Amino acid sequence: MNQILRVLNRLKPLRGLTQQELSWVLYDVGNSAFIMLACSLIPIWFKGIAIGTAPGQIDSDRATAYYSLAIALSTVLVALLGPVIGVLADHEGMKKRIFTGVVCMGVLACLFNGFVTGWFVFLAVYVLARICYCGSQTIYDSMLGDITEEDRMDVVSSFGYAWGYLGSCIPFAVALVAYVLGPDMAGILSDGVSKGIGFSVTAGWWLLVTLPLIKNYRQKNYVEAELCSVKNAFGKIFATLRHIARYDKKVMYFLIAFFLYIDGVGTIIDNCINIGTDLNLNTVGQVVFLLATQVVAFGGSLVFARLSHKYSTVQLLFVCIGGYFLISLYIFTLHTLAQFAILAFLVGCFQGSIQSLSRSYYSKIIPAENSGEYFGIYDIFCKGASFLGSAVLAAVKLAGGSINTAVGCLAIFFALGFVFLRIADRQENLQKQPTA
Repeated sequence: MNQILRVLNRLKPLRGLTQQELSWVLYDVGNSAFIMLACSLIPIWFKGIAIGTAPGQIDSDRATAYYSLAIALSTVLVALLGPVIGVLADHEGMKKRIFTGVVCMGVLACLFNGFVTGWFVFLAVYVLARICYCGSQTIYDSMLGDITEEDRMDVVSSFGYAWGYLGSCIPFAVALVAYVLGPDMAGILSDGVSKGIGFSVTAGWWLLVTLPLIKNYRQKNYVEAELCSVKNAFGKIFATLRHIARYDKKVMYFLIAFFLYIDGVGTIIDNCINIGTDLNLNTVGQVVFLLATQVVAFGGSLVFARLSHKYSTVQLLFVCIGGYFLISLYIFTLHTLAQFAILAFLVGCFQGSIQSLSRSYYSKIIPAENSGEYFGIYDIFCKGASFLGSAVLAAVKLAGGSINTAVGCLAIFFALGFVFLRIADRQENLQKQPTA
């Protein structure tokens, strides 16, 4: 395993990363494959199982509604469980144990999803896989302070997103070929075989590139020994939230800013297919351009990683938020597949950077020994934001507005996020942690 890492470290874009940094970056390569599948082919496969006239099957409207409810349920559960997982992981030696357990459960759920034939079980297993993915992501983000130094956080965090976007293309390309050869397209493969290949390749990739981090990670920052229980975890979370609201204004205003602008980012990413579908654009063309977005995001993240040597994290975040503000306005004019391709390119330029820079900025302003707990809170704001964006889209659509107007309205979220981030950056950084 370490020999493979040494070979990878000789590649020019990865040269200079330590063993732990490279192992950490590789996990993003693994989990991004699952989320790429979730944003594209999983909804299609689910509807293929669910929709029909046979006993136990449902119509298209119910399939869409149930799938949306499943996503909402997983979001709520992750928002509730994330901080608890984070608190428990902050104890000495616990971060790797919990991370390994959650990843293994997620990989198994992903694999099992490929062989499920009933739509209800499919959704239940998918919810479990999403919860495990998000739980592992919370702990993974909190590891940043353990695997690198503060002055390298921007670069390493950007590398994670960059290589995650590029690496996810490999298993997704296999899954996409399996889908094209499936019954909905070429008809060479059955639905079960096509779906089984897609999920199996994704699960295997997720596990394979996670092994270096499981082997090499060492937890440097942790809280002093105390009773580790779920009850104590909740008490600690509430104490921390009170502390942030009363004293740590820098963290508080950043979380508000993050809630606003990441809402816009997530809503645009999640609704790319909906935009194209509402405009009657070619489905395969949309998926291909979304795949190309991953490659653009790879390059964009590396560019911002290089810029982080010259400019501060917050300056680069302002650029990314401004870029998304302009993207929102551009969506008002979108009507053709060529314009959709331009949208995919523009999103790719800033998609990885705004997330990686947010992660590294937050890592710098929180107590390192409580990073798991703080990233659990971070995850609440991240997951909670998706509800607000979806509500805005639903309201505009129900009022008779177009998908262009609905998504374009997100510009106000980026404007407000910009304002609150500026306020946050002017606050004093305390990094003091209360006791429950």
